[in-house]
Amino acid sequence: MEVKSYQSQAESLLKEYILADPFIPYTSIVGSIFACKMVYDLAQLISAVHFKSYSSFSNIQRVEWSNRAISTVHAIFITAMSLYFVFWSDLFLDNQLASLITFRSSFLSTFTLGVSVGYFLADLGMIIWFYPVLGGMEYVIHHLLSIAATACAMLTGEAQFYTYMVLISETTTPGINLRWYLDKAGMKRSRAYLINGILMFLAWLVVRILFFMYIFYHIYLHVDQVKQCRTCVQILVFSVPVVLFIMNAVWFSKIVKGLVKTLAKQQ
Repeated sequence: MEVKSYQSQAESLLKEYILADPFIPYTSIVGSIFACKMVYDLAQLISAVHFKSYSSFSNIQRVEWSNRAISTVHAIFITAMSLYFVFWSDLFLDNQLASLITFRSSFLSTFTLGVSVGYFLADLGMIIWFYPVLGGMEYVIHHLLSIAATACAMLTGEAQFYTYMVLISETTTPGINLRWYLDKAGMKRSRAYLINGILMFLAWLVVRILFFMYIFYHIYLHVDQVKQCRTCVQILVFSVPVVLFIMNAVWFSKIVKGLVKTLAKQQ
């Protein structure tokens, strides 16, 4: 009887507080930060056992190794969820006339954005703590913009569709991290490194350049709906994609230069 009583109390706590609508954003953020810590620790344990070169790394290289494991896991998760919401979910279908596309949200869409906010907070904390080893000022700006836009969409329930469109750009993150792993493993002259570079070039061109142009076009088509959002949401919808597009274009030029150098070394 006591076990059932405790179980009933736990279920009540879960439903009325932890997973209640007003607490969903905060639950997902805190849970995401703990998940990041778990992935970080698991990456250290697994790498120490299965990767021989890991033991020769310096402390800061081990930190970056595990940090990239976190970003890879987050990228896979948020890419899958973003593709689902943008292309397959009924939530944002244009033919649904019940409400404007900029004002649609759900339990799951809000929770998922909270997970992303938690990741960006955890990663930004690591970037600042180990600055500038894990990334320079451009990464700080990128994460601050991402936190502002994602948190605003999560808390207001507005413009979540455009937030997920931008988050699709996380598709390229696993390739970037894999390139770093191959470099540290001494495989810069391998065919795998070359193939990774070519795939990164194509993915970045499609997802972070061409797809961002489509985002601008979609915002233009629905500009009247965007203007009905709160002022802070409007500012983020119009400014964040532009700033990120410029940053992506700069990073893309670096990828092209790196690919050219890799191709030259392969010959």
